[in-house]
Amino acid sequence: MSADSKFGDYGGQYVPEALMPAIEELTDAYERYVLDNEDGFMDEFRDRLRDFGGRPLPLQRADQLSARYDREVYLKREDLLHGGAHKLNNALGQVLLAKYMGKERIIAETGAGQHGTATAMAAAHLDMPCEIYMGKTDIARQRPNVFRMRTNGAEVTPVTAGRGTLKEAISETMRDWATTVEDTHYVIGSVVGPAPFPAMVRDFQAVISEEAREQIQEKAGRLPDAVLACAGGGSNTMGTFAHFVDDEDVGLYAVEAGGSSLSVDEESGVAPNSASLSTGDEGVLHGARTKILQDADGQIMESHSISAGLDYAGVGPELAHLVDTGRVEAVNVDDDAALEAFHRLSQDEGVIPALETAHAFGYLEKNYSELGDVVVVNVSGRGDKDLETVIEETMERDLSIAPDMSVFREVGGGAL
Repeated sequence: MSADSKFGDYGGQYVPEALMPAIEELTDAYERYVLDNEDGFMDEFRDRLRDFGGRPLPLQRADQLSARYDREVYLKREDLLHGGAHKLNNALGQVLLAKYMGKERIIAETGAGQHGTATAMAAAHLDMPCEIYMGKTDIARQRPNVFRMRTNGAEVTPVTAGRGTLKEAISETMRDWATTVEDTHYVIGSVVGPAPFPAMVRDFQAVISEEAREQIQEKAGRLPDAVLACAGGGSNTMGTFAHFVDDEDVGLYAVEAGGSSLSVDEESGVAPNSASLSTGDEGVLHGARTKILQDADGQIMESHSISAGLDYAGVGPELAHLVDTGRVEAVNVDDDAALEAFHRLSQDEGVIPALETAHAFGYLEKNYSELGDVVVVNVSGRGDKDLETVIEETMERDLSIAPDMSVFREVGGGAL
């Protein structure tokens, strides 16, 4: 791993001058503690991932899916990490780094609530005060995670600007950081933002592929033909791909949220998808040059996804670069396919996935014949947080695989 600030044409540090001292301080700390393991930082990080997080996590053969698709399908079970998603890998690393830097306060943004939950847990574990910014729309559709954050002692601050989703939450958190840089660390939740965040978050999340690469060789006797991960900002994606990037015979598939359509309505300023890699153009968002959803005038468009965690108008700069160079293939599935895959994995394997994760399985369901004989899919998170959304969305759709929804229609409503 390295302290990359640019990935081809992407990345960089497009931030206000007031933030540059904090960025420079963080870059120095990242190089010293993460890359050089000064003061045994990475040793402590791995110890805490083991004892607090529960690593290593299993690579499970999916017996029913393997039979259904006539190939070996393996699930990297990040849903079993403490907190229910891959997000703790990065949150724990950054909060621990903040303590090594002498910071006194943690702030973060969250969309689906999993990063906010992970940051709140890590802050409580390491005795740091924590404030989480979350869009009003996401608060409404992710109430269980809001309660979990508050239960862990974090303050959750609603963001009412715009559509009240992840983009607005990030903007508000950056405004906070600009005025509190001396004592505050901003825990960015994905491989986005100004350098060194994209490389640092990737390095904390790379434990996913570090484990998976060793485990698949033990179980299958060789490397996989394909590795799939859902892609929003890209933290689980880069974590899942990191240790496979140099294995040129391993296909890497970043599965984006196709939403309801890949078309773009520039007049409304809304993109009915969150597929920045597939449909976006080069631009600057939240401190980095990357691929973003924007109109002809360069204005950021509102994104859409059935999954809150993928509902973001940009993507990590390294992932954009890997797609441009052909090392990673950007693909997408729509809301219906993701919802069907949610039910498929739940019924066939007893694993209820997050709606983000379900996008990767939606692509597997429709394209398994093109992926080779051994496939690894990252289960980036569990679906507890999405049950209310799934109930409501399933009642609105005619899905042949869906369970009987009559009991919810009879009582009138989808809330749990």
